[in-house]
Amino acid sequence: MRNKICFLLFAVLYIVSYFIITRYKRKADEQEDEDAIVNRISLFLSTFTLAVSAGAVLLLPFSIISNEILLSFPQNYYIQWLNGSLIHGLWNLASLFSNLCLFVLMPFAFFFLESEGFAGLKKGIRARILETLVMLILLALLILGIVWVASALIDNDAASMESLYDLWEFYLPYLYSCISLMGCLLLLLCTPVGLSRMFTVMGQLLVKPTILEDLDEQMYIITLEEEAIQRKLNGISSTLENQTVELEQELEKVKCKKTNLERRKKASAWERNLVYPAVMILLLIETSISVLLVAFNILYLLVDETAMPKGSGGPGIGNASLSTFGFVGAALEIILIFYLMVSSVVGFYSLRFFENFIPRKDDTTMTKIIGNCVSILVLSSALPVMSRTLGITRFDLLGDFGRFNWLGNFYIVLSYNLLFAIMTTLCLVRKFTSAVREELLKALGLDKLHLSNNPRDSETKPSANGHQKTL
Repeated sequence: MRNKICFLLFAVLYIVSYFIITRYKRKADEQEDEDAIVNRISLFLSTFTLAVSAGAVLLLPFSIISNEILLSFPQNYYIQWLNGSLIHGLWNLASLFSNLCLFVLMPFAFFFLESEGFAGLKKGIRARILETLVMLILLALLILGIVWVASALIDNDAASMESLYDLWEFYLPYLYSCISLMGCLLLLLCTPVGLSRMFTVMGQLLVKPTILEDLDEQMYIITLEEEAIQRKLNGISSTLENQTVELEQELEKVKCKKTNLERRKKASAWERNLVYPAVMILLLIETSISVLLVAFNILYLLVDETAMPKGSGGPGIGNASLSTFGFVGAALEIILIFYLMVSSVVGFYSLRFFENFIPRKDDTTMTKIIGNCVSILVLSSALPVMSRTLGITRFDLLGDFGRFNWLGNFYIVLSYNLLFAIMTTLCLVRKFTSAVREELLKALGLDKLHLSNNPRDSETKPSANGHQKTL
């Protein structure tokens, strides 16, 4: 029964992941030859990895809600399938498949996609598989040597060095512990940026209130600008390719602005004046609650040893509620976990180093898809660990997730909480004081020095009455 439920849940995640990847996959990659077979295999492996990532994201929320359901309906016949054995099995499967995808499937997909076969051998699928397997073996030996040397330098103990020879019991969990720590550090970098960036993203998706703005005048100005650029394009000869490309890019930006203005004109008064403020207030409340929970968790860490995320010493599943406010508190924890995951993804793609990773609809190569799947897998695998480390939830980490060595280090956990609270607060302060800083720079006459760190602010500046000064 447990295996059937796990298979059904994973099948649903796999189908959803397949539709997501095919939405972004470049259509030009679909040929009917040897490369098409390689792309198809890489596509299936990437879909499997994305499904595992989605399962890792849903792991903690599903466990929290299952605990509350079992606590509320302990003797209900229709939920007998929902038990502690199923929850522990899901955590173990998530850990196993995360290791499999991160260390085997994704490297195989990448090397298989880039392989051509060894020189002197007959070209074909077999030659590419042989080259991929050789590359995987060399990569495994390289990583094994790096981890063995790192362990010897950090913990120069004969027992620990001998335990490295035990590949399954020590080496893979130790390596995954290091990857999890790297994922948590990446979340520490992405999540504060994403929490502040969420306000901008939602502002772009929603229709803002039209206060002191004349949309008709803005439409007239943007139409004139579009016609001026179009006349320039028609007057340029075909030999000046650089100017033509620049004007076409500028025309696309103007058309995008015109589309946004048309959408704002068609929006109803409820959508403009109610939905946008409500969403902004909701985002501010969720962000404030997250920072407050982290602050309280820092105090708990200083006074109570049980606040440490190491191990699973709490009550079993269905025996006690892990939230002070019961079902409402559990629902709030689930909302915050999803909010942190979305914010971390937004922050990840907002970083300049990962801007080129942003997938584009029908124009994303398989190599970039593999890179995105690996990045999402690292973030999603570290999400349960980060949520428990920051005190967002009190649900104990199960399986291999609770056996990471660094989770028992008080100084690492405390420093992680402090850095998250400080970085999130600084990002929010910088976000909400950007307009004030711009006005101060203008008043001091320093606006021409481009001291603002936000390049988006210098593209189009609204005037005092809300009209866009683009001409």
